[in-house]
Amino acid sequence: MLEYLKKLFIGSNKEFYEFLEKRIKESKKTFVVTANPETLMTGRINTDFHKALIDPETIIVPDGIGVVKAAKMAGIAVKERVTGVETVEYLLSCGNKMGLSVYFYGAKSEVLKKFAGVLSQKYPALKIAGLHDGYTDDENKVFEYISQTKPDLVFVALGIPRQELAVYNNLHLFEKGIFIGCGGSIDVLSGTKKRAPKIFIKLNCEWLYRIICEPKRLGRFYNNNIKFLSIVKKELKK
Repeated sequence: MLEYLKKLFIGSNKEFYEFLEKRIKESKKTFVVTANPETLMTGRINTDFHKALIDPETIIVPDGIGVVKAAKMAGIAVKERVTGVETVEYLLSCGNKMGLSVYFYGAKSEVLKKFAGVLSQKYPALKIAGLHDGYTDDENKVFEYISQTKPDLVFVALGIPRQELAVYNNLHLFEKGIFIGCGGSIDVLSGTKKRAPKIFIKLNCEWLYRIICEPKRLGRFYNNNIKFLSIVKKELKK
């Protein structure tokens, strides 16, 4: 776990957004992984995902509060959470301001249609290079098509680690672009699902809100978040 934590972006949200905007202006290809404990736990057991995470070119940001706490336990001065949904919102706003093109891959077709409507209203200057739902078994074929549109921003919502591996395995097809696995962000931004109330976000308790809404998540929380911190503690003792 420590090798992942040492790779974390430790700056503020503002600093990260400035970094992304600079990469866009310089046309530099950038792959972002928004990491919560489940992300890093998956890397521990999935060899291909582990390779993607430790790649020097992969940017990992601390999405989950558990990752922030683990980093601080390890003496890594992470300033704050950098959430996936807020990063997506920033990139869309930036794209609208700069007239960038964007491609969305993942989620259900009905969610994408609803999202397209939100985009046209909220980000009218944003160019939609394409929308493709996540119901396909051939991510490589989809990415071959995406590469032909030469997008500036690529958001992939296929779930961890499928979305990250789909990006990582096809980065070579592109010369530029910001690539980010965005999980359920499209569901939230389209209005299909509600994000946690602001008080939960402010207190870094979105995980608690999810458990309250979906009690079945409790086991998943224990298997990832609690075990994750336990593993970090053991590695630090060594």
